[in-house]
Parts: sequence; structure tokens; C-alpha cells
Amino acid sequence: MRKPLTLRVLSSLDSKGWLALGIFLALALILVPVLNLAVPEDSAFHMSAYAITLIGKIMCYALVAVAMDLIWGYGGILSLGHGLFFALGGYAFGMYLMRQAGSDAGALPAFMIFLDWKELPWFWLGSDSFVWVILLVVVVPALVAFVFGYFAFRSRIKGVYFSIITQALTYAAMLLFFRNETGFGGNNGFTDFRLVLEHSITSPQTRLVLFGLTAIMLAATLVFSRWLVTSKFGRVLTAIRDSESRMMFIGYNPLWYKLFIWVVSAVLCGIAGALYVPQVGIINPSEMSPANSIEIAIWVAVGGRATLIGPVIGAFVVNLAKSWFTVSFPEYWLFFLGLLFIVVTLMLPQGLVGLWKKLMLKKGVAA
Repeated sequence: MRKPLTLRVLSSLDSKGWLALGIFLALALILVPVLNLAVPEDSAFHMSAYAITLIGKIMCYALVAVAMDLIWGYGGILSLGHGLFFALGGYAFGMYLMRQAGSDAGALPAFMIFLDWKELPWFWLGSDSFVWVILLVVVVPALVAFVFGYFAFRSRIKGVYFSIITQALTYAAMLLFFRNETGFGGNNGFTDFRLVLEHSITSPQTRLVLFGLTAIMLAATLVFSRWLVTSKFGRVLTAIRDSESRMMFIGYNPLWYKLFIWVVSAVLCGIAGALYVPQVGIINPSEMSPANSIEIAIWVAVGGRATLIGPVIGAFVVNLAKSWFTVSFPEYWLFFLGLLFIVVTLMLPQGLVGLWKKLMLKKGVAA
């Protein structure tokens, strides 16, 4: 008898995986709020609002990295345009936050008033509804990914050509969003958020709720992704990655497998963008810059492709290093990032997770 879907998803992780996930959620949902709210600010154990925002932002990046690992690590599809889907989710939720910042329910966003707009564009209609905007966060990245992916995969575009096209698409979208006439705030984007579901977005409680939701979403994504890649679909996807022509020869159509994982990855990026915007407090077209999308690939490469946990580690390592370098040595950050990518490519092809496995193997042999 076939096990129910819920049981199959839950059984995709072993006991060690669930233990690690439980510790992570306990730290995020219990320890962090206690250190922020209950511990005095002058204590060495107090966790500041800045630290919560920084870690929350990196968890959003980690979610994007897992999404990238699904298509690159398991599907063999290197995208250099995932910043587009991240930004689309961020802009969708940012529309709601901008409407909440108005003085009354029908007020135009501040940038529209400044530009002397008289009414909301048609695509802003319903943006004051939380449920509608959550739907947009999922549907808009999924729709863009489906249309682009269908024509790209049907034409059998892959490898470096696919990577270049995704980067060109993202760059074109960035130029479009930079224009004031587009209706998304131009180069300033959206900022000056005040309320989310009628709660102050800057209050400690709201920040902790957003932090907790991000942690839960990251944990749920890891469980879902683990189930997906260990299922029959995941095994076929990996086989297509390794030998697409052979899979076509035995009767599989790679189009729908690649398209499905591509859309799932885009949706995860959109959700990450929606969680990112209220925590950071801004979204603008620079999130679609080619450099940002390349950084996503670097996080996955540093952590380790086709490992799921590796991209999470890579996102934390690279972004924590970035936070330190940009403060201490701002002029050297890009050099460090380039050196890191070269070292990982030449010396650590399996990333930090691969290095850890090799060290554990040597230790086991020695023992």
C-alpha cells in the first residue's frame, strides 16, 4: 500500500536531519526572541534589532540559494537571472506595504503623489488586500518563469547559452523597472514602509514574527526539497542532468521535468523576496542587477551543489563575510568575492560540504 504524501514528505529526512532542523527552529523561534526582548540591551547576550534584521535577510538569501540548488545542482540548469524572481516577489509584497503606508485606504503611494499621478495603474488594483498580494507573490514569478522556461526548454537551449539569456532577461527587467513610467517607483523603488496587517513594521514584535516566519519557511523548503529530490521525479531530473539525450531515448520528455523544477524554484525565490522586503525595508531595481544573480550562484558553489544544506551554509558564509568586509575593507570586498569563487572552483568543486565529508572520511579511515 502506497504511503500518504504527508508521511512520504516527513520520512524524507532521517533522525539526524530532523534533530538539526529542530535545533535550528528552537534557536530561531525561542532563543532569539528571548535574547532580544528579555535580555537587557547593555548585556553581552542581548541580540540587537540589527542582528535580527541581518540574520533574517541572510535566511531569505539562503532560501533563494536552495531554490538555485534545485535547478542547478539537481537539474543542471545554471540560471544567472534568479534575481528577477526574487525582486518580483519583493515588489509584489512591497505594493501592499506602500498602500498600507498611505494616510487612508484610497491614498496613492507617496512616489505617485510626487510624480503627480491621478489614479492607480490597473496592475495596482487590489494591492491593498493582503490575500491578493500573497497570491501575486506566488503567481507572478511562476507565470514569468513558465512562459520563459517553456520556450527556452522547448528550443533545447541549455548550458552557457541559457545562462546568458537568463541574465539578459533580468537586465532588461531591471532597465524597465528603473523607469518612472513603469509605476514601480523608478530607481528609488519602494521604501518608507510603516504597517503590515495594521502592525508597526518597525516594532520589535513584528520584526521577530517576520524573523520566525522566514525561519519556518526555510525549514519547510528544506524538507520539501529533500522529499522532491529523493522522489521518482528527483531521480528522473538528476538523470536528465547527467544524460538528457539518453533519457529522451528511453521515452522521457525533459521539457516538463525541467519546466516544473524551474517554476518551483522561481516561486521559492518570489516568497523569499516577499519575506525580505519588510525586514530590510526597501526594494528597488538593483535587486535585479546581474551581479546579484551571479552572487546567488556563488553561494551555491561555495556551500556545495546538490546538497541542499550546502547552499544555506554558503549563503551565510558569503553574506556574513560580506557584512564584515564591506565595513572593515570596503574597497577589497569584490576582490575577495572573486578570489573566493576561483578557490572554490579550482580547489573545492564540491564546496564546503564536500570538504567536510572528505575530512570526516579521512578521520574515519584513521580511526
